[in-house]
Amino acid sequence: MDKIEFDPILVHEWLRRSAQRLPDKEALICGKQRWTYQDLDRHTDHLAAALLDINVHRHDRIVILLDNSSETVISLYSILKAGCVFIILAGSTKGAKLRYILENSEAEVLITHTDKAGVVTDAVDQMQKNIKTIWVGPKNRIPEKLAQSSLSWEEIFSNFGVTAKRDRNNGQLPRCIDVDLAALIYTSGSTYEPKGVMSTHLNMISAARSIIEYIGNKQNDIILNTLPLSYGYGLYQVIMAFMFGGTVVLEQSFIYLHNILTRITEEKVTGFPVVPTMVAMLLKMCNLSEYDINSLRYITSAGAALPVEHIHSLQQLMPHVRIFSMYGLTECIRVSYLSPDELGTRPASVGKAMPNCEVFIVDQDGNEVTTGQTGELVIRGSNVLQGYWKDPDLTSKTFRNQRYPAERVLYSGDYFRKDDSGFLHFLSRQDDMIKSRGERISAREIENIICALDGVAETSVIGVQDDILGQAVKAYIVAIPSRELTEKEVMKYCAANMETFMVPKYVEFVSELPVTTNGKIDKKRLKSMEAKPEWEKKERSLQKC
Repeated sequence: MDKIEFDPILVHEWLRRSAQRLPDKEALICGKQRWTYQDLDRHTDHLAAALLDINVHRHDRIVILLDNSSETVISLYSILKAGCVFIILAGSTKGAKLRYILENSEAEVLITHTDKAGVVTDAVDQMQKNIKTIWVGPKNRIPEKLAQSSLSWEEIFSNFGVTAKRDRNNGQLPRCIDVDLAALIYTSGSTYEPKGVMSTHLNMISAARSIIEYIGNKQNDIILNTLPLSYGYGLYQVIMAFMFGGTVVLEQSFIYLHNILTRITEEKVTGFPVVPTMVAMLLKMCNLSEYDINSLRYITSAGAALPVEHIHSLQQLMPHVRIFSMYGLTECIRVSYLSPDELGTRPASVGKAMPNCEVFIVDQDGNEVTTGQTGELVIRGSNVLQGYWKDPDLTSKTFRNQRYPAERVLYSGDYFRKDDSGFLHFLSRQDDMIKSRGERISAREIENIICALDGVAETSVIGVQDDILGQAVKAYIVAIPSRELTEKEVMKYCAANMETFMVPKYVEFVSELPVTTNGKIDKKRLKSMEAKPEWEKKERSLQKC
């Protein structure tokens, strides 16, 4: 009787399966490097064996401090094959934050590049624990004081041809199960200290499978990823593609638009994940029509809500492209999506819960609200992660137990409402709601309205302290360079299109909005600027003039 084949239950087993099915298919394109599934599978076997040789053990945490690169992808799959937990940090991470995460996660190994030697030295200088370090880049640039506990990538792979066969057949890789931790994803907390969100193999595969299902990915899909792999949205482009046997074109960033659009043409890209800031940059381009993007089948948008006006503009520019407007958060990767077929009728919605996930909107007492009422979104499903590493208090507040373990739910901290047809509408983060004149105002709603004004490329709305109003509405606006927009024009438009209590008291034009490493508008920085003394704010205004 033939053996029944079941789907892999571990993240790295999907790489192995794709390598067996499609050994010579390109899995990863990174700069001039082109990796087949077979190449990646063999190289990750080799690095996994090297990790075991330096005495890492099952469940150990290993930190990756690299930019988007093939080494990052090889490292994360090697770490999983060695039975360990990967932690990918943004390449721009500074010494103090790196030290905190190394200590908080109790990491055993750091994989990094020699161009980050200064940051690494700053981080480990004051640490009690000795961290083993694997360095990508020139061996002669490894700091002398760290050389004793260091290995070079070049040394590890110098004997690759001799040991690759052994790596594939040694049978010594640890046995893991799907409830083992696969990753810690560090995200900004309510305090300075970042929080490590715990993800199991089951969580990652469940979330990826649901996203693949609603997007309709096939093995001929080629995904262009400019998002950092330290960010769940960017990471899952790789996890998903290696599950369905697709190809990932990995880029460092979205800054050089010409290069990105050229890459779409050259590689015949079919899928393009974006965040709203990237869309705003695209729409400011005057010569977008000069690029051949006919291969694009779909665009996904997550990270923050995409302004309705930007959706309409994208549809006009790319009528053949299916646009998926999605909502998710680090603690559960993805929650909902709006089918491209619904964009025309309800563009402000983020759709309904994705497959194998359910959602509720509840009031302060945890009771489900009725249609049209505002409440906090609560999520249930195997995509909901395990909680915060070494922080049981925050975990119990955010991830709440119900009648039995699998009924555990995630309180998102986001305000939503549901329309008559059951579609979700994101209103605001709890800490992003503006309380003015006794009203609770959604910054997102004001931003949507302002974005529809001719001449506005991008906007961000925050609440600023006001002795009379409690909080006053302030709008930061990036104008399209060719359009001379005035504060008076904006205020007149807002008065005509908003309820009185929503109209901004302040409008400030800026050349660009601050963004996080994930490409989201950084409202914390905007709010911190407003918290500065009056003389500093005046000085800033004079500099802008």
